[in-house]
Amino acid sequence: MNSQSKPASKRLHSLDALRGFDMFWIMGGKSIFTGLATLTGWPVFQWWASQLEHVEWHGFRFYDMIFPLFLFIAGISFPYSLAKRKENGEPEGKIYRHIISRGLILVLLGIIYNNGIRFDFDTMRYGSVLGRIGLAWMLGAIIYMNAGRNLRLVWFSLILIGYWLLLLLFPAHDLGSTDPLSQEGNLASYIDRLLMPGRLYRGNHDPEGLFSTIPAISTALLGMFTGEFMMSKYLGDKPLKKVLYLVGAGIVFIIIGKLWDIAFPINKNLWSSSFVCFVGGLSILLFALFYLVIDVWEYKKWSFFFVVIGLNPITIYLTRQIIDLDHAERFFFKGISDLMPETWAPLIEGIGITAVGWIFLYFLYKKKIFLKV
Repeated sequence: MNSQSKPASKRLHSLDALRGFDMFWIMGGKSIFTGLATLTGWPVFQWWASQLEHVEWHGFRFYDMIFPLFLFIAGISFPYSLAKRKENGEPEGKIYRHIISRGLILVLLGIIYNNGIRFDFDTMRYGSVLGRIGLAWMLGAIIYMNAGRNLRLVWFSLILIGYWLLLLLFPAHDLGSTDPLSQEGNLASYIDRLLMPGRLYRGNHDPEGLFSTIPAISTALLGMFTGEFMMSKYLGDKPLKKVLYLVGAGIVFIIIGKLWDIAFPINKNLWSSSFVCFVGGLSILLFALFYLVIDVWEYKKWSFFFVVIGLNPITIYLTRQIIDLDHAERFFFKGISDLMPETWAPLIEGIGITAVGWIFLYFLYKKKIFLKV
């Protein structure tokens, strides 16, 4: 997926739409489809509702890829933003300061999201979704800037293989488990128990802990490889061939992930190496689909709903924690819900919370207010 590259000025509308599609599920999409499953009882909706829950430990459901897909998208954006900064003549030191400050600000916002401003340090949770995105993206960007194309691939591979071997060869025994890939016995959880202050999300394990952030760097790098490929001159003005290459790469990563799953199970909590490859492949396929439909075939109007969300993803993520959107949903939609049979309530609530959040983001979109870190 690598080739000679140069800055590409054309904005990828598909990337904004895909980011919005990703955030849609945590903004209210999950509630909508769970409500449809409750209302209709149709097997297809019940199956999809089951996909909108996280797997307890080993295994995979669609909802497990929401987080890594966002990190992958952030990775795609980096080669574009880096090229733009270099075109504008920004010194390298300033670029590094931006990368590091962005990463650390996301860590801080993640702590605040976890109610850090209550200052209850003993029970505060320091691991967070935003923190992992910040650290993994930051370290991936530093590798990207300092390593050549081939060396980046070496970094990507060594991180995944090294993480697998470390977990396999050095199990934790402090809680009595002999399984190096169990919640109690894995090295990542053990290191987090030793080093992370405050509380861990699961008591003895945190899915956004320090050590399991290491393989997430490869998720960010995979996005950066994809962004570099999209900017390249390798295929010239042949976007359909780019799509075919993306599809091929996505299928290869899915196969690698499934094969690796035999020895190192696909596991979001551990961010296992097989998880990186499998979800990375799915992410590439999703991006290829959005790119084909929106940027190649130029069917863009349908994607506006997602673009509005995708241009302010951190805003809606933080808003869900800080502002009670549920109260607004009840104010506007509870009357309708009360008029309908009880089985309609989950669906109406899901539509309502999504509508309230989207209208809020549309207001910011019209005012050109975008929260960027």
